[in-house]
Amino acid sequence: MEQDRVVELRIPGPFQDDPLTAVLRDGARRLLAQAVEAEVTAFLAQYANQVTADGHRRVVRNGYLPEREIQTGVGPVPVRQARIRDRAAAAPGETPIRFTSALLPRYLRRTRSLEDLLPWLYLKGVSTGDFTEALAALLGPDAPGLSAATIRRLKAGWQADLEGWQARDLAARRYVYFWVDGIYFDARLDERQCILVVIGATEQGRKELVAITDGYRESELSWREVLLDLKARGLAIGPKLAIGDGGLGKALRQVYGEAREQRCWVHKTANILNKLPKALQSKAKQQLQDIWMAETRQAADAAFDFFVEVYGAKYDKAVACLNKDRDVLLAFYDFPAEHWKHIRTTNPIESTFATVRLRTEKTKSCLSRQTALAMVFRLCQCAEKKWRRLDGADHLAEVIHGIRFVDGLKNTNDEQTQAQAAA
Repeated sequence: MEQDRVVELRIPGPFQDDPLTAVLRDGARRLLAQAVEAEVTAFLAQYANQVTADGHRRVVRNGYLPEREIQTGVGPVPVRQARIRDRAAAAPGETPIRFTSALLPRYLRRTRSLEDLLPWLYLKGVSTGDFTEALAALLGPDAPGLSAATIRRLKAGWQADLEGWQARDLAARRYVYFWVDGIYFDARLDERQCILVVIGATEQGRKELVAITDGYRESELSWREVLLDLKARGLAIGPKLAIGDGGLGKALRQVYGEAREQRCWVHKTANILNKLPKALQSKAKQQLQDIWMAETRQAADAAFDFFVEVYGAKYDKAVACLNKDRDVLLAFYDFPAEHWKHIRTTNPIESTFATVRLRTEKTKSCLSRQTALAMVFRLCQCAEKKWRRLDGADHLAEVIHGIRFVDGLKNTNDEQTQAQAAA
């Protein structure tokens, strides 16, 4: 008898019927209840010695607040929080004792991971009206609070967050390096939108988003405005080195005169190759890479001169494009070798904004300039948590104190280096 090889196709049931998800959600509910209970117990113990005029404890439990659901990555999790009562009448000018949960702040409806997910979905191409359907697979078909109107309110909140962030005080901040770049993508406008971005490396080697603003193009005037705004908000000391392209150089010298400039090799390579025939571009790209991958500045100069000699006769525009920025293209040799991989290009910005460019077609029909800027800001905030710390972070203090490096190594013969070592 012939064996039946037909396998019946089973359609999975609704989100709530998934037994594994149900177990995870129940475990999350129990863990959350235990954590909130421990938080309440610790709060009551803190005020256990305070009593009322008749000798009773001043801070006591008073039942529970109404149960609410928190949207999480495993679906809605119900939670019930204890109510705390201050039984002593507060004296004039005295604030009553109130309990505010750090785990469950008032009005919390969804976890931070979902807050981060929403702008990523938006920038990946999910329109506002499709959010409820797109998230149903994660949160269940009846997940409340994720309608199109809710998403619009969230976007308005992101815009308010951006405005507050752009006005923050920078007096306590210090950055060793700046990466600056203009990111272009299409929005619902007659011309392409340019978002000007500055990322900084702190004294501890961590990368931070420093500035993000709406612009029209990368120009000296645009970058000067961005840098002047940073200085006006307290960033009096500029970076030791700024990596960028275009009109950055003049603006940097006008605002932070002591800062040095490193021209981005990725941008420069693209500009040079555009002036060469396609048949030569692959070979020329490798020869340009031989320059900035050289172990020493002397070797880089030799590779630089070789490129000029090979292409100078026939492709003078390409060679002129390279020659005019020779000094700022090789500035990284005067900084620690461990930092070279970080400071030769504006890659920290380019890699972060790769997602933005994938949404070009969607933005033509559903993004305004302000909405686009708010979305990009949220994207940066999400990505910032995963930015890698600089290699050789211990050398950053030496860079700040002006220790000189030659071909990436500390110049032990320099008087300032010797004085710093003695100190």
